This record gives sequence, C-alpha cells and structure tokens, in this order.
Amino acid sequence: MAPCFGILFLAFALGGLLQDAGGAAQPGVGQTSARNCSATPPYLPPTAVNTSLRLQALRKEMEPLNIRAYIIPATDAHLSEYIAERDAGHTWISGFSGSAGTAVVTQGKAVLWTDSRYWTQAERQMDCNWELVRASYIDSIADWLIQELAQGEQVGFDPFLFSIDTWKAYSRKLDPANRVLKSLPYNLIDKVWKDRPAAPSEPITKLPDSVTERTWQMKVEEIRQQMRKNPYKPTAVLLSALDETAWLFNLRGKDIPYNPFFYSYTLLALDRIWLFLHPGRVTKEIEEYLDAGCQSANCTQILSYEDVRANIVNYVNVTIGVRVWIGTEYTNYALYELITPEEKILTSAYSPVLITKSVKDATEQRALRKAHVRDAVALIQLLVWLEESVPAGKETELSAARYVEEKRSMQANCVGPSFATISASGPNAALAHYSPSNETNRNLRVDEMYLIDSGGQYLDGTTDITRTVHWGTPTDFQKEAFTRVLMGNIDLSRLVFPAGTRGINIEMLARRALWEVGLNYGHGTGHGIGNYFSVHEWPVGFQSNNVPFEKGMFTSIEPGYYQDNEFGIRIEDVAVAVEAETKFGWSYLTFETVSLVPYDRKLIDASLLSREQVDWLDRYYRQIRKELVPELEQQGLRKERDWLMRHTEPFTPAGAGLALPSLTLVGAALSALSLGHLL
Repeated sequence: MAPCFGILFLAFALGGLLQDAGGAAQPGVGQTSARNCSATPPYLPPTAVNTSLRLQALRKEMEPLNIRAYIIPATDAHLSEYIAERDAGHTWISGFSGSAGTAVVTQGKAVLWTDSRYWTQAERQMDCNWELVRASYIDSIADWLIQELAQGEQVGFDPFLFSIDTWKAYSRKLDPANRVLKSLPYNLIDKVWKDRPAAPSEPITKLPDSVTERTWQMKVEEIRQQMRKNPYKPTAVLLSALDETAWLFNLRGKDIPYNPFFYSYTLLALDRIWLFLHPGRVTKEIEEYLDAGCQSANCTQILSYEDVRANIVNYVNVTIGVRVWIGTEYTNYALYELITPEEKILTSAYSPVLITKSVKDATEQRALRKAHVRDAVALIQLLVWLEESVPAGKETELSAARYVEEKRSMQANCVGPSFATISASGPNAALAHYSPSNETNRNLRVDEMYLIDSGGQYLDGTTDITRTVHWGTPTDFQKEAFTRVLMGNIDLSRLVFPAGTRGINIEMLARRALWEVGLNYGHGTGHGIGNYFSVHEWPVGFQSNNVPFEKGMFTSIEPGYYQDNEFGIRIEDVAVAVEAETKFGWSYLTFETVSLVPYDRKLIDASLLSREQVDWLDRYYRQIRKELVPELEQQGLRKERDWLMRHTEPFTPAGAGLALPSLTLVGAALSALSLGHLL
C-alpha cells in the first residue's frame, strides 16, 4: 500500500461520473464532477454535502465559550491512522471524507486545509460554505488564524485530538501573536452531532496461543525491565496508541476499520496495572485471562475508558516520586497536560512498547511468513482469473477488488482486508491512493496497465502487496518505467547494511534507477507491518522519523512511478531484516522478501538489469516455487500452480544485459552518502 505521510486514504479521484452499460465510467452530459462556487447560481455536484445547519449549530456552541475559531483535525483520541465513523467529526462538519485534513470554523468562515492527494476529492464533497486551502502545514493554518482573529481572541480545540507536537506547533506560532490556544473540556462537534454512531459494544478477544510466544505477563515484565534500567527512573508508562495496549495484552477488537484494535489506554506502573476500556465489553473469560480484580503487581485493574484523566491526575498527585514515561508521537495533549510539574514526566518519540513491538520474535516471524504464503495464493487466483477474463471486456476495477477479497476470505485464519483495496486501471492508477467507487469504476482493458494493491488481516499476520500488470502490448516507455521500478525494489531488497542503519539513509537506492532517467515517485518507500495488526505499523520504515533497522523488523518496500492521466506503476513487497553473511564484517543486515507473487514478465526489459539484479530475481523466483507450489497443490489449485511455474521461469544470464554497472550496492550507496550518514 503506497505510504504517504504514513497514511492510506480513499480518493474519489474521478467522482461525479456516470456508468455506461458496460460498467466503464463516462462523464455525464452537461455535468462536472467538482463544485463551482463562482457560478450564478453556484454549481454543486451530487457528491457535495449541505453543511449549513451543521455549521450553524457549531457556531452556536462556540459563542458562550468565547471561542472565535475552532480547529477540527481528522483523527481520534489515539491519533490513529484509521478512525471509526463515530470519530469522523471533520467529515460530518465539512462533507470531506479524506483521512488527512484540518477544518477550521469561525463565526464567518469555514476552511479546510489538505494536501494535493485530496484537492479534487474536497472540491467534489464540500458545499460552498467551505473554502479549500491547498496546503497541509500547521504554519499555514496558524498564519490564517493570526490574520482572521484579533489579538487576545481564543482558538478552541479538543485536546484529545491534538498530539503533543501538534499543540507545540500551534503554540509556537499563536503565542507570540497573542492569539490564545484554548483546550476545551469537551468536543463541540460531538455535542451537536445528533445522529453520531454509537460506541462499539462487541466483546474483546484474545489471540490464539499458537501465534503468541510471549504471554502478556512476560511482555509487562519486559517493559518494566526497561523502566528499571532507564537512568531517568520512570515509575509508570502511559500507553495511548491503540496498538500499544492490544500488543501488550495480546488482545484484539473491532473498533477501527481494517485494524483489530479497541478503544483503550494503559497505565503500567512498576507495582500496578490499570487498563482503561469500556468494561461492558470484557467477558468473564477475559477478566480471568487478565487476572482482573486482585491487588498484586501482575493483576490488571479494569477501569472505565472515560475515567482515564481522573485516574492519571490521582496517580500523579498521590504517588511519591512519580515520573510518567510517554511517547510523544501517539500521546494526546489531553493526557499530557495533566502530568505536571515537568519533572513528573519523561518523554521519548515512541514509548518502549512501540519500540519493543517493532522487532518480531521467532513465533511472530514464523506466523507472519505463513500468512504471506496463503495471501499469495489469493492474489495468484486473482491474476489467473483476470488473465482469462479481461479480454472479454466485462470485468471492472470493482469486480476485481471483490474477487481478491473473496479469495482471501477463503484462506485459513483470514478475518478481512487490511485496508481498502486499490484496484486501478489506466489513468486511475496514476493516483497513488485511488480506490474504486461506483462513480469512478472503469472496465479493465487489455491495452491498459492495471495496478492491484491489497492486503488481508489474518489471525497470524497482516499482509500488503502490490502488483502491476499488462494483458496486451505495453509501450517501450511503460516497460522501461516498470523495469526501473523493479530495479529499485531489487536494489533496496538485496542491500547489505550495518545493523542500526536508518531507513531514510538507504531509501534512495529504491529511486536510483528512476533518477538516472529523470523519473521519480511522490510517496514514501515503505512502512512497518504487524501481526494481525496495523498495515502501517510504526515506527519501522524509511522516513526520517522511523527507527533504525534491527534484525526481525518487517517493512514494505514499494517504489513506483505515476504518469498523470495515463498509468501508474507500483511494486510492493513485505520484507524482513535478517542477518547478512559478509566476508569480513559482523552485525550486518539485509532484507528477505516474504511476499511471494511473481512480477509481470511482459513488463520487464531484462536488458536493463545488472547481473546482480538478475541473480536476485532468479533466487526470489526459486523461493516462490519452494513456498507456494506445495500450498497450491494442497489446495487443489492446479491451474494456478501451472500459471506460477510459467511466470517464475528463470531469467538466464544471456537474457540480461549489463547496461547498469555491476557494482555492489553498498558502494552505490556510499557514492551518494557518507559512511557517517549511513551509520
């Protein structure tokens, strides 16, 4: 899944279209898909939402609080990537359903800030009550507030929806200008959203023992050991991100789309454990599992989710010598502001739980690999079916997405998709975060490239894989672009690097072959992935705020290229950092690819590949055969087995020219980066 600022989103890139009889999207007569607020009368597409009464109700709530502006971020109290429908207040108030954006409402104006991925979507979903600012930086929002508000006037916000860093960023700009940032005791949108969806009530479940190596008691002790060794002597760790509590207790839920999490906080002290959630969702079995109700250090005290602030205040004020350790990336300001004075708090970018969770133990690694074997079967079933059915002209982006999700659902331990499937044909694939809808759906055609980016949630792992294919005759440019994307994938995948190297310092290898001919891509190169967890699992990856690589970390590797209004290419594999054998050194790593689907041979120009790249490709194809042939045979999928054998024929050395120099990739990296930067 193409990462961009660590988030995946639905894009209604070609909305406001009508379906023809064959399912292909065609423009409606006399109709455009975006609003036109300067026309007389203003034109609004059918996808726009009327927000007049909603804004009126919100402004009425702002008046008695003396709030001149109200900020509405697109997140929840846990700063989650995906949020439940009940937390999408920014969508309810503006009509805009993109996952990245910030709305600001004053008594006279309503403005949305979002980045370039969502400009078209916003113009199709918002009515003329709203202005769109084509930017996403906090500085841009703060500058606008300074211009709109007089000195001394207040800007309200829900502290649960602000990260610590977000609050600091606004404060740095607004405080010197004497515009007052005011933390409010309740969310104003929730107060006026009369038909807001109810809180989830499904019971929380625990992971099967077969996919867990460490019990929750072992994990608790592991974190406590880190607390004891920390020179700043924290007395407790506060866990705010939903995956932190889920990982610590080996529990899962269904509160968030695509992610098996449940609303929760944890305060883990050296002598006590407090778990904050909705108690009605805890079965007797889970109570016994958590040793709930007793008073020893290894018993879990289950408290109400809404009481987290009161209990933190009590702990901070009553406990002697208290120091609470938090990770600033995922702790909201509502909790942070309670821990005073400053000497009672210890901060790091990520909590010890997120750092510990990022390295998979042996059982987790084995389970995640097995999940990828079954997942590959489902994707191969899709590719075989499309190869046979697309020439008939009846299949669409949506039918392909439904087919792969159906095939995944039939695999053992599958509990659903890990994100909204990106099924994109022709120009739709040029939008990196596109997902098909009834309005944008296109027929699949043999003369267009097709990109499928999909993944599954399994009890033993999370998957995410992208393949780009062509059923007809690709152009020379399409073949070269695809091959150079593949070269970048291989170059990064086969790199040998010192343990502790940061992803940002090797990421350029995925772009090298593209850069050489003046091509590039505008999203990140990879993200961490979990075991029945988030498909974007922080803090692993290739961005500047990701942690250094260690053995046992899983990441996606996904370079791409996108030709506007024509086609898109992305190749995405999940890989694990493993020990590398070197002639002289020790403590070196490389990546081992665990995704197991061959690349489209028709799109590969082997003359561009170096000898090392061809050798890597042949080894990878041998591994695919080793892992998948037995699985396909066991499932009785003979046609898919035969397809796999044809598509994993080796690339012989004679078929691979050496247009690129045959050199070690470490040397290539060092030609662009100093050794100090790599380390």
